[in-house]
Amino acid sequence: MSNQESRLQQACIKWVRYQYPDLIIYAIPNGGKRNAVTGAILKAEGVLAGVADLFVAKATPHHHGLYIEVKTAKGRQADSQRAFEEAVTREGYRYELCRSFEQFVTIIRTYLQPTANSQQPPQ
Repeated sequence: MSNQESRLQQACIKWVRYQYPDLIIYAIPNGGKRNAVTGAILKAEGVLAGVADLFVAKATPHHHGLYIEVKTAKGRQADSQRAFEEAVTREGYRYELCRSFEQFVTIIRTYLQPTANSQQPPQ
């Protein structure tokens, strides 16, 4: 994760913790530089390439939970991230790509409004 993506994600988490203190949202720290030993240990523990940056552990009438991938305006999803998106959406989770703080706010507010959460899981 780039420093710009990290700053965006930090601002998003700060906002959501203030606005929705009871919402369970957490980071999945898959990225970052690690030495070979640490990388091997994490892989053995179950780290999976492509997993989104954030997870909202709240089911809605249409989804089991929400994964959010944080990217800069120019950032691109890796092949492993696209594969993860496809896999989790098939399983009934919602997946969003977030490129700005304003977009994050919209994603969260829309997801938490059951009537506005009209995106159906795949059949």
